[in-house]
Amino acid sequence: MRNFSDLTEREILALAISNEEEDGRIYLDLAEGLRGDYPGSARMFSEMASEENEHRRRLLELYRDKFGEHIPLIRRQDIRGFIQHKPIWQIYPLNLDAVRKMAETMEEETSHFYRRAAQRSTDVSIRKLLGDLAEEEVKHEHMAEGLMATNLPDSVREGEDAHAHRTFVLRFVQPGLAGLMDGSVSTLAPIFAAAFATGSTWDAFVVGLAASVGAGISMGFAEAVSDNGSLTGRGAPWIRGGICGVMTTAGGIGHTLPFLIPAFWTATFVAIAVVVFELAAISWIRWKYMDTPPLAATIQVAFGGALVFAVGVLIGSG
Repeated sequence: MRNFSDLTEREILALAISNEEEDGRIYLDLAEGLRGDYPGSARMFSEMASEENEHRRRLLELYRDKFGEHIPLIRRQDIRGFIQHKPIWQIYPLNLDAVRKMAETMEEETSHFYRRAAQRSTDVSIRKLLGDLAEEEVKHEHMAEGLMATNLPDSVREGEDAHAHRTFVLRFVQPGLAGLMDGSVSTLAPIFAAAFATGSTWDAFVVGLAASVGAGISMGFAEAVSDNGSLTGRGAPWIRGGICGVMTTAGGIGHTLPFLIPAFWTATFVAIAVVVFELAAISWIRWKYMDTPPLAATIQVAFGGALVFAVGVLIGSG
């Protein structure tokens, strides 16, 4: 990689052309990725791509007048100090807030690039050219704000933000919560049944480990094959299945680990305390993301957990 300070004016202009081409493609990819769910934001990014193409056209004309037809291939990833942007297809599904923040960062970086280039230029005509480009980028920042105001009025933005929240809940929170509930509740009976039947903390740990991992695999596959996301909009099935499986295993492992403590009653009381914490976390998530009244969420989860726990103790003691 080269330092920015080592570039000639010709190379700086070539880099500027490359940057404008890449930014325009990024904005078009963002528009395409958002068009189905967020049409207002998609229109904004399409118009920003058009502006980048206009800047590229002007840069090409200025470069041809100054240096001729050949443009060396210089990209931002070849120069130290530039932010490296992932291809858009690598960050699907697109997060609306992250995408807007990414666009703001790109505009700020481009404006800073032109200001630095203008400051270090020694040729009067090139210095003027780069200064004009810096001013154009400042105008572009204001234009981006104007495009956002035009295409994303408060009503549209609120609707898109609400849709983004619902999508996040469907694709990540819901499968994770289903797994955490299953792992935390369904493994109570076999773990405590084994503990009270054998009086051995190690046996309880082995049963709990097997139940947790087995439930995680089962729930993960069940979530993945139940819905491919094409109709419900719940996202990639294997991502949902992975989230559900991991959270299921985590829910069971939490109250399994205390049985590594050799003292039976100490391990049992610690495990019960972990169960109470897990059920409280589930109740909080249901209240936070599922609009479940806090009292109702607590009672429902506590009742289910207590019932399964009692079944395990009764079977193990019998």
